[in-house]
Amino acid sequence: MEITPILLLKAYAHGYFPMAERGDSDELFWLDPPMRGILPLDAFHIPHRLRRQLRQRPFEIRCDSDFAGVIEGCAESRPERPQTWINDGIRKLYSSLYSMGYAHSVECWRDGVLAGGLYGVTLGAAFFGESMFSRVPDASKVALVHLVALLRDGGFTLLDTQFTTEHLARFGGCEIPQSDYKARLNDALGNVGQWRPERLLDALDAFLT
Repeated sequence: MEITPILLLKAYAHGYFPMAERGDSDELFWLDPPMRGILPLDAFHIPHRLRRQLRQRPFEIRCDSDFAGVIEGCAESRPERPQTWINDGIRKLYSSLYSMGYAHSVECWRDGVLAGGLYGVTLGAAFFGESMFSRVPDASKVALVHLVALLRDGGFTLLDTQFTTEHLARFGGCEIPQSDYKARLNDALGNVGQWRPERLLDALDAFLT
């Protein structure tokens, strides 16, 4: 079955998300793990060092200005992850969702160069985080804090991280059972979150206060 952008949105609404085995694979497969990673928006933790760094505004933060560049950054091989799960099918699908207004990126720029960022999908009051990357230390962390500030400001109630890593656990990331996740997902889909990048700085200031 061909995965279309509309089918992808329906899958998200039922708790599924796609991945590829490798970046050079032609196939995608669906995942619906028994334990799901989330970042609770009302209990997000900012480490003290990062909080100080954020107040120094180390990057220019943009939203949705180079979505394709963010996906390419996320697909780059790294020492800790030599193989990527982002193939051409993923690129095309999420680029289509971006054109449709469902996919978004938060980007860190320095001296006119994309230093890091993340991307994901919005549906109702849920944000489905897909991937993040850094070419400069802490860029993805800074992008994540700005994302959470935007989601809180816009009335979102669910930040899905798919899985939980040691990195995300530092910010309060945790795993919850599939049944709990789907109950939260249904609640989030019954509401409308507002993606308002024009409020980014105000949202961050309110979050850090």
